[in-house]
Amino acid sequence: MAFKGLGLGNNLIQGVLGNLSEVSVEQLTKEYSGYLMDDEEITMGFKLVRDAVIFTDKRILFFDKQGATGSKSRVISINLETIFSVTAETAGFGVDDSEITIFYISSPNLKSNNIAVDSHKFEFPKKYAIQPLYKMLQELAYQNFKNLNK
Repeated sequence: MAFKGLGLGNNLIQGVLGNLSEVSVEQLTKEYSGYLMDDEEITMGFKLVRDAVIFTDKRILFFDKQGATGSKSRVISINLETIFSVTAETAGFGVDDSEITIFYISSPNLKSNNIAVDSHKFEFPKKYAIQPLYKMLQELAYQNFKNLNK
């Protein structure tokens, strides 16, 4: 899947605005490969100043660097098979940003009668084309929805 990245000059500005900027798979692999499971591969990723969001073939990883030096990190993982719905909002006129929100099952048993759900919103710069990412996540959510309701 090909995505247009932003130039380095925009990364800091977009970070201050709370927008994710795309980073190469090679750079992400070099920095975060120690967090990957066996046979797991990074497919794309984004950074927000010090933090990162990485999509693999199995899950989405969130890296939250904390403290003044960023030496302390919190890692959150969402399994792709738990995503059941996706929404997208494209940027409008002015300073609006584009957003994608995923909804996922956060309880351990995906088919129980008492499941817990959660959501996470990703914000992208106005110039970033979110449609390919939305399409990929929506196809995944649709397949998961069908599998969960067999």
